[in-house]
Amino acid sequence: MNPRMKLGAIAAVAVAAMGAPALTSSANAVTASAAPGAQAAPPGGQTGAEAKAVLPAGPTGAETLPAFAPPGLKERERAIAGADRALLARAGELRRGPGEAFERPEVISGVRGLLFLTYRRTYHGLPVYGGDVIVATDRTGGVVHSVVTGQKARLDVATEARVGADAAASAARAELPVVRSAGTPRLVVHAATERPRLAWEVTVTGERERLPSVLNVFVDALDGTVFDTSEQVREGAGHGFYNGRVTIDTLALPGGGHAMTDPTRPGLSCGTSRGPLSKATDTWGDGNGTNPETACVDVVYAAQRQWDMLRDWLGRAGVTGTGRTFPARLADEQGHPYWNGSAVIVRRDSPGGGYVTPLDVIAHEYAHAVFASSGSGGEGSGNETGGLNESTGDIYGALTEHYAGNPNDPPDYTYGEEVNLAGTGPLRYMYNPALAGDPNCFSATVPKTEVHAAAGPQNHWFYLLAEGTSPGGGKPNSPTCVGSVTLTGIGIRKAGEIFQSGLNLKTLPWTHAKARAATVRAAGILYPGSCLEVNAVKAAWRAVNVPAQPGEPICD
Repeated sequence: MNPRMKLGAIAAVAVAAMGAPALTSSANAVTASAAPGAQAAPPGGQTGAEAKAVLPAGPTGAETLPAFAPPGLKERERAIAGADRALLARAGELRRGPGEAFERPEVISGVRGLLFLTYRRTYHGLPVYGGDVIVATDRTGGVVHSVVTGQKARLDVATEARVGADAAASAARAELPVVRSAGTPRLVVHAATERPRLAWEVTVTGERERLPSVLNVFVDALDGTVFDTSEQVREGAGHGFYNGRVTIDTLALPGGGHAMTDPTRPGLSCGTSRGPLSKATDTWGDGNGTNPETACVDVVYAAQRQWDMLRDWLGRAGVTGTGRTFPARLADEQGHPYWNGSAVIVRRDSPGGGYVTPLDVIAHEYAHAVFASSGSGGEGSGNETGGLNESTGDIYGALTEHYAGNPNDPPDYTYGEEVNLAGTGPLRYMYNPALAGDPNCFSATVPKTEVHAAAGPQNHWFYLLAEGTSPGGGKPNSPTCVGSVTLTGIGIRKAGEIFQSGLNLKTLPWTHAKARAATVRAAGILYPGSCLEVNAVKAAWRAVNVPAQPGEPICD
């Protein structure tokens, strides 16, 4: 941050049309290649041929479209018809059995109008957790590119509970030491593991170790045991700072005055538990990090730049993919910002101190909503899924910084660099996670690692895909986990397109193996006339020790 630009700045606010202009990536698109003397791939990993440099075949017609090019109603209806046929034709591999049905799909468009259809599965009328099916088609809806599901076995479970809803709620409440409320138990079929079960799903709100918690708890409906939990609160860290003189979109109130509510990005506002901030004039903040107006300027600016990046670079309609986002609320308590499943909660760095509002930290928290809204709904359970979720936040923090180009926070691949918590510098280093004590490479211990540290391997993969091992231009070099291998990046915007398109194919539980398979598939869908991107994605995953997956296409 440039303190001379930060101190005493006032946010000039305009009620403006949404969005910054689309930016173009300055990086050259060149593939990853193995350097002379590179070590052989580990067993089950990528072969030297798969990582070999391949020249692109040239752009296809689809690549000439802008990133945000949502198809029309006819194309969406054609996609639904084609996807419906695919569900029937592939019933076996989707593990579809008697008593099952699929609801009309949610349709989300991606980069250059690719369509992603998510079908929610039911079993004798009960929702099936982990049973979603995701179908990807081209922009016309006429070509089915991919059909995936997270369900591991055909369903053959009882549908009458032996354990009552009240007993399930009691078991769920016992999962948190401090409970403030518990939702009404919902009977579901849990099919995200090898053995499907009839279960009660209960959402419990409270605290754990003085941190807020919104916990989804799954209680076996036959024996009353808790066998799975999923935390909706995703926590970041930071120290309040100011983005300088910026322009944000606010709402002019009918009776006069203005509110910290975005008129063009549905759902976005900033305020307190009483509602969005409002005042007579349309000039907000005084550059002091303890000022609620200043904090909301930082928050809204970050959220608006992220919305624009999602639209202009990744072809996504808002945080949810359906044209909506979520509010932010200021809390007068000490702690890190966090995502609670329905809002971003921003707290102070110390009692009475500055609000925690760095650009990448706010983008990180909203990215948890992107993760939850992509592919199979929800954030999933387990530290491996949690680490991939935290990495998603870091990746979208970097993407938003690069898109915004704010001189107060120059784009980089570190997370929380404006924080300097206790003088330790950034909280995470995407180009070399080990600098913060996090794993650079995937291994059997990563699924057991604390979730923020478990972000390391995917963060490292993204940097290698975007920038390579020795990008130059003042950007840091990045090691690999497979010896002296040289990778050349394809640019952050193209890497972001592939990452988001892979995330649109997410099934629960999300794993590094699934993320590799999805991003390889996404690269092939996005760039059908080129092997460059597919092989670059493979080489970057191999470089962080995530091996090739069964059925992975070979592009040569």
